[in-house]
Amino acid sequence: MAKDPAFLFYPNDWLGGTMGMTFEEKGAYMELLMLQFNRGHMTSHMIGQVVGQLWVNIADKFVEDDVGLYYNVRLEEEQIKRKEYTDSRNNNKNGTNQYTKKENKKGGHMTCHMEDVNENEIEDEFETFWRVYDKKVGNKEKLLSKWKKLKEVEKDRIFATVQKYVLSTEKKYRKNPETYLNNKSWEDEIITPQPKKQVGTTQADMDQILINKRNKLLNAGN
Repeated sequence: MAKDPAFLFYPNDWLGGTMGMTFEEKGAYMELLMLQFNRGHMTSHMIGQVVGQLWVNIADKFVEDDVGLYYNVRLEEEQIKRKEYTDSRNNNKNGTNQYTKKENKKGGHMTCHMEDVNENEIEDEFETFWRVYDKKVGNKEKLLSKWKKLKEVEKDRIFATVQKYVLSTEKKYRKNPETYLNNKSWEDEIITPQPKKQVGTTQADMDQILINKRNKLLNAGN
């Protein structure tokens, strides 16, 4: 059988997992994921050839196996899950799945499997929001229930704006997650605080003071 040409990619998880990275670091990270997908666990030489010195900034996204090769755990898990899913579908088509006899009565194992996958994806989306929002206040199960009732377009809007909102607020002044969801605060204008003007003595002033003091000491010695 030919190698699987794809794996599941979760944009919302990518957003949360790469928060704070530069564009160059995100690109390097993606390049290594593609390398791992095609070649498996990677040597340090392979990594250096692909991303060079950027590796030191993204190394925490990978772990080292027993023989000193590097890999991303999440990608490997997704590849395994996809293979298990593909094998399950093939078994169903061939009539060899252990659930085949129950399909006529209960709608089939694949129906239940897809429902479980969809439920897991929704929960993963919420976990990403919970992590990115970074204000763990309120009943998490209740918030998950609210999340499940949101329309897809609303969740898309949340993930398009929530990082900017978080960066524009101090945690203590940030709305509680329940308030954010209830009030549809993702539709509000995000006001980015203006940088504070320097007040009083600047570093340049301090440097000049030190220079003046040194000159006075030199003159006094003469």
